Amino acid sequence: MADMTEKRGPERHRGPVTLRRGAASQLVTADQRLLDSKGRQDWRIGDAWRSLRIQAEFVEGFDTLSELPPAVSVFGSARSKPDSPECLLAEELGAALAQAGYAVITGGGPGVMEAANKGCQEAGGLSVGLGIELPFEQGLNEWCDIGIDFRYFFARKTMFIKYAQAFCVLPGGFGTMDELFEALTLVQTGKVTEFPVVLLGVDYWSGLLGWLRTSMLADGMIGPLDLDLVHLTDDVAEAVHRIQAAGRI
Repeated sequence: MADMTEKRGPERHRGPVTLRRGAASQLVTADQRLLDSKGRQDWRIGDAWRSLRIQAEFVEGFDTLSELPPAVSVFGSARSKPDSPECLLAEELGAALAQAGYAVITGGGPGVMEAANKGCQEAGGLSVGLGIELPFEQGLNEWCDIGIDFRYFFARKTMFIKYAQAFCVLPGGFGTMDELFEALTLVQTGKVTEFPVVLLGVDYWSGLLGWLRTSMLADGMIGPLDLDLVHLTDDVAEAVHRIQAAGRI
């Protein structure tokens, strides 16, 4: 197996396309080509045709995920090590969600995502990974029963929201924050209803929630009830109960 891997060389995924060896060195992603303001002279032709590829990603996602059982999207760092506290917590969470009858949806990558997928699959649940084309390849982890590779973040984000009954957010970086605040914005504005957002990791998230209270709320940028949109805990059973209490399973 090692010899075969060496022959193939580096490998990257671009939507349904697999790139190996020299072709894998292309670092420009589909999102970058779409959003970069440089070199826009071909926008009249390129962007119009690109819309068909975007449409195809939505069709593929809707078609593949439409028959999922009730599901929970789990987010967290791709950089976390398997023996880190957040990965151990994510694995426990994935198993508990599966035992409660939920599928688990993650970004399909390593770290916290892989741990949640692993916990779910080993507990007999349906484990889903929604990957994304990045300049640095991650690839879908081995614990995904269903995996879809996306070119465009916004198509992928739609699937995280549309097919989930709740979000569980573990310690993570910019990508995790992006998903967290997008979910909170959708709940705050009534775009989604009865949608619990649970933060797991009291030590990690307490500073952020404190800042929301002492700066954002104090300055009138959010209302007092907006802080109730998130539930903070270290207890997996409490997190699952919070999701079940929303009455969507």
